[in-house]
Amino acid sequence: MGIIQALRGTRDILPEEVGYWQWVESVARDILIKAAYREIRTPIFELTALFERGIGEATDVVGKEMYTFKSRGENPYSMTLRPEGTAGVVRSYIENRLDVKGGIQRLWYTGPMFRYEAPQAGRQRQFHQLGVEVLGSADPRSDAEVIALATDILQTLGLQNLNLDINSVGNPEDRQRYREALVNYLTPYQEALDPDSQVRLTRNPLRILDSKDQKTQAIIAEAPSILDYLGADSQRYFEQIQQQLSNLGIAYKLNPRLVRGLDYYTHIAFEIQSDNLGAQATVCGGGRYDGLVAELGGPVTPAVGWAMGLERLIILLQKLETPQTGRLDFYLVSRGDRAEAKSLQLAQSLRHAGFAVELDLSGSPFGKQFKRADRSGAIACLVLGDTEAETGILQLKWLGSGKQQAISETELLKMTRSELDGKVTES
Repeated sequence: MGIIQALRGTRDILPEEVGYWQWVESVARDILIKAAYREIRTPIFELTALFERGIGEATDVVGKEMYTFKSRGENPYSMTLRPEGTAGVVRSYIENRLDVKGGIQRLWYTGPMFRYEAPQAGRQRQFHQLGVEVLGSADPRSDAEVIALATDILQTLGLQNLNLDINSVGNPEDRQRYREALVNYLTPYQEALDPDSQVRLTRNPLRILDSKDQKTQAIIAEAPSILDYLGADSQRYFEQIQQQLSNLGIAYKLNPRLVRGLDYYTHIAFEIQSDNLGAQATVCGGGRYDGLVAELGGPVTPAVGWAMGLERLIILLQKLETPQTGRLDFYLVSRGDRAEAKSLQLAQSLRHAGFAVELDLSGSPFGKQFKRADRSGAIACLVLGDTEAETGILQLKWLGSGKQQAISETELLKMTRSELDGKVTES
């Protein structure tokens, strides 16, 4: 009988990599909490209609990439594994009347999403996103704030070679005028477009601007710019966002070809890209979606947000070669009946005192345990034999310097982590 393997497009996140994920989540949580954003957790599957109405039936996500299936029971209904996070957050906002309960909502989320795509580095069929949504504000400062928070997270993680591209897709009236101009420009080139773009010409022409086909890119290079079709209000709003970004010292580039792949965007659309990710360069993308709440049956509500692809972000962090794993203070080795009986009690006491402790459970000779201690990354190794268990005096070896000292159990348990750091410096 063959070995059962993970499905194509899914992958295991093994312990040596999980440290990166925990670090990203910790940094993001700290920054977002300080900005008064609150976490929201929504189901990983929803009614299919939520995404058809929210994302747009003409999008590639809805048309090609969703995992959709029927429920069980006498009256089955269509349900879909969430392909993105915003629609579910908006559904929850409407259903739970968050507008009534608290005015402007600053929300953030993280979790798995699902799309049927060709797997490649940084892009899986089950992937993970971290996202923020601000619902209830039409102030350009909210657009600038979410971009600033994304920048803060990425910079705190130590990422460099990042570029912010921004564009405005205007309001629905601006977008319709531009759509007509774009179709008029592209129609004479219809046969020269790639097959996907030929279909999009009648269904979703703005998505042609995202085509990666070289011939299509050459054609759209001379296409009209959406920035030339913005009304006065949309132009003013876009200029105010740019001024806010400049005030914050956040560099950006205007990219009139930037359109996000979801129909709900209005006004600003933006992407943060990395030069180190090849073709899949975008690590964060988002924009404003003032019509989505009303489209899904809620009150007219302005909103803006973004999502980060965590798989791509982890690839960038791994390239920095600074693995972020939890700090291990002590590696505790023991040998002998009395020592082994005492070792778990000591390990738990140290953990309750605030230390990170790994207890060697192998029962191996001290020599093999010491080798594992050296590989553990711990600050120090605690040695507990039967004699130490009887006297209460342990041997403590600083794994960085190799120096060793005797220390009483009482003295050890009174020590703080800051004192431990000081003793490491002394050793």
